[in-house]
Amino acid sequence: MIAEEFAATGEDLTLRHRFSSYDEYLQLQLRKTSDAKLRKIWTSRDWRRKVDAFGAIFRRLIQRDLLRRESKALCIGARVGQEVLALRENGVVDSTGIDLVPAPPLVIRGDIHSHPFPSDTFDFEFSNVFDHALLPSRFVSEIERTLKPGGIAVIHAIVHARGDNFSANQLRSLDPLVALFERSEVVEVRAVDAFGLDTELVMRK
Repeated sequence: MIAEEFAATGEDLTLRHRFSSYDEYLQLQLRKTSDAKLRKIWTSRDWRRKVDAFGAIFRRLIQRDLLRRESKALCIGARVGQEVLALRENGVVDSTGIDLVPAPPLVIRGDIHSHPFPSDTFDFEFSNVFDHALLPSRFVSEIERTLKPGGIAVIHAIVHARGDNFSANQLRSLDPLVALFERSEVVEVRAVDAFGLDTELVMRK
């Protein structure tokens, strides 16, 4: 199933690792997400720097009326929750994150391929972990399922560089990612410099 999904995407979206099972993929992701040394860095040295950087991203979206303070927001693959806190500090108080390892009170347990929420729940969804998606079409379909009609999804992606050793896929143009959004339209694409990610894609359901 995994190989078939990537075969359908063409050369601009390819699989970086071969996994014998979905559980093997999850174990690789958990090695990073649950690493005690990394989590200490994320919650201390990196904490304020990332909260401020995410805050600048979200303020721009608020100024462009793509994100509102009354929005119900979800951050996908949020690790320890810097982006969730950045949303809340900018007035988007109804915000939460999901990741394989929870980080209360900002991040609850959840799989990027299977959100633990009903359909049409959120006004806004943000993720910078598309490169970690083993099943890109399921990653996107869960965003579209849980977004309300008219809702905004913002994806930060790596297009012009390689991901880290935990990246499950390699994206070489935005075309395959945009094509996966079957129920949404492109609002904006722009270059960013965001923790190794270089492209921001804004979609409206």
